[in-house]
Amino acid sequence: MENHSQQLTPLRHWLHQHPEISGQEKNTADHVFSFLQTCNPDQLVRHIGGEGILALFDSGLPGPVILCRSELDALPIRETNDIAHRSVMENTMHACGHDGHTAILCGLAKRLSANKPALGKVYLLFQPAEETGEGAKKVMEDEQFNIRPDFVFALHNLPGFASGNIVIKQGLFSAAVQSVILKLMGKTTHAAEPESGINPALAISEMICLADRLKNQDPASEAYSLVTPIQIRMGSAAYGTAAGEGELHYTLRCRDQVHLDQLREQLVEGCHQIALTHGLSFSFELLQTFYANNNHAAANQLVKNAALDLGYTVEEREIPFQWGEDFGYFTSSFKGCMFGIGAGKNHPALHNPDYDFPDDLLDKGVNMFNRIIQLLSQHYV
Repeated sequence: MENHSQQLTPLRHWLHQHPEISGQEKNTADHVFSFLQTCNPDQLVRHIGGEGILALFDSGLPGPVILCRSELDALPIRETNDIAHRSVMENTMHACGHDGHTAILCGLAKRLSANKPALGKVYLLFQPAEETGEGAKKVMEDEQFNIRPDFVFALHNLPGFASGNIVIKQGLFSAAVQSVILKLMGKTTHAAEPESGINPALAISEMICLADRLKNQDPASEAYSLVTPIQIRMGSAAYGTAAGEGELHYTLRCRDQVHLDQLREQLVEGCHQIALTHGLSFSFELLQTFYANNNHAAANQLVKNAALDLGYTVEEREIPFQWGEDFGYFTSSFKGCMFGIGAGKNHPALHNPDYDFPDDLLDKGVNMFNRIIQLLSQHYV
């Protein structure tokens, strides 16, 4: 197993220090593109689905078509770490480890540059806008994405698991997630004459109670569902004026898309009826949709075999993770697998302002992807 950490760590630190949020990853993409040029891929495509990059390493022989994916974007979070490579961008940081995932895929590019795949083709996708659930769809709808992979793979670091352990899950790996904005319009009036207006306050209180009744927080249940309030707003701080409009923002989570669709319909229709009862106009907006990651049995087994071949400890998870990941859009169309790599049992959690990707995972991530590719070539018929 080759060691590329001396190259990858400075790259990862640069990415961490210069984060960019979803849809604005230009400098990140420029830096990654320059690194990939040194790897001499057979094809290198820019601006796929936005700032995405697609690199091809082709054996020149028939064989499996494999896609490995990482993410380019960061989060709108102010970093609190006191480290030399802390973010220099105000209120923006890599709090989810996308800098590490991208560095791993760059390390895989170096590995494939030195040792082309034995058979078939390997595509490396550096995806934009993962955090908003928009990037995967834009990539797949881009005319430059003219491939049909036999298998797609991605990893995600996992705080709370022993460092370097490979975490796999048969079937559903992570939740289906969607956000919704519920919009109410009544009639503003003088605060001394509330009877002359239509105030959404009581309707909002009933909607909050409805949303709370719809949740099922047992993660082992097939009917698992979360209805998380994100923002609730009504009127403005004008104390002589009774509010005439309001909004409720929620994020919904379920085990799969079917249950998510049912939950959304229950919430939206229930709130619509409440609005009508109170004489309010009602509308809603959907955003940030994440498809559930459904791991294909053969792909999941390949990941397990690769980890065991490398001597890594494998943890098989029984319950899907509750967070969403945009890679689900790929696994909804192709055979694939998302797997985890432990970041340490006491490592700061994802999306926390004190998070930093562990550099000692870089080579392990490269080794995992590389071994998966080797196994697919060996078993190709």
